[in-house]
Amino acid sequence: MFESWRGVVGDIKPTHRPGSLEEFIKLLPDGIGVIPLTVGISSGTEQEFHAVLADYQQKAEQLAELGVDLISIGGAPPMMVHGFKGEEKIVKDLEAKHGIPVDTSGRSTAAAMTALGIESFVGVTYFPDRMNQIFSRYFTEAGFEVAAMEGIDVPFKDVGKLSGEEIYKHTKKAFLKHSGADAIYMLGSGWRLLKIVRLLEQDLQVPVVYALGAKLWQVQKRFHVREPIKGYGRLLEELP
Repeated sequence: MFESWRGVVGDIKPTHRPGSLEEFIKLLPDGIGVIPLTVGISSGTEQEFHAVLADYQQKAEQLAELGVDLISIGGAPPMMVHGFKGEEKIVKDLEAKHGIPVDTSGRSTAAAMTALGIESFVGVTYFPDRMNQIFSRYFTEAGFEVAAMEGIDVPFKDVGKLSGEEIYKHTKKAFLKHSGADAIYMLGSGWRLLKIVRLLEQDLQVPVVYALGAKLWQVQKRFHVREPIKGYGRLLEELP
């Protein structure tokens, strides 16, 4: 039975892909409810990411009218294309308009990295070089050293078909090519990562920060809940 006596998250999903919402609800502590809305990104291009800002703002207004306690904007690229400071203005404007806290994937990730003491990382994505440069600039602006941001070659519509083994190999290869970083960052909610996060941390001996983990961590922080989640990485196990 799903109840919301601890709070309600208004979750704005970027795409219609299955997987990320189901994982989010599965791992949320009891008593936290979710109202999901979807923007409907389909091509995954820089142009589309810029164009959907108004859609995100409209969904945020709808969630505010429904009385949620927190608005969680899913999808890192649609916010990161505006830069760290540009995204900060978008968030502050939404919070001022609706009187509700607003989190984004990028800002939750940056906060999680800071909590873990991470200063540098190797990033992996499923985007081309042009987008990876945008992501790198975002985190550099946020105060991190980005050793690399490496994309796996896959059509945007097929990201969900990647196997855990393929993602593991891509991530491990990228990290070992740029040794010396504090951590691994896995950008995006389109691929399924839960089965390999703990394995990557165990094999490479660094924390792995990923969108769903950072989102779950941030929700617990926002709602003043502390329920460690075992098996999905240091961030959720330690809740720093």
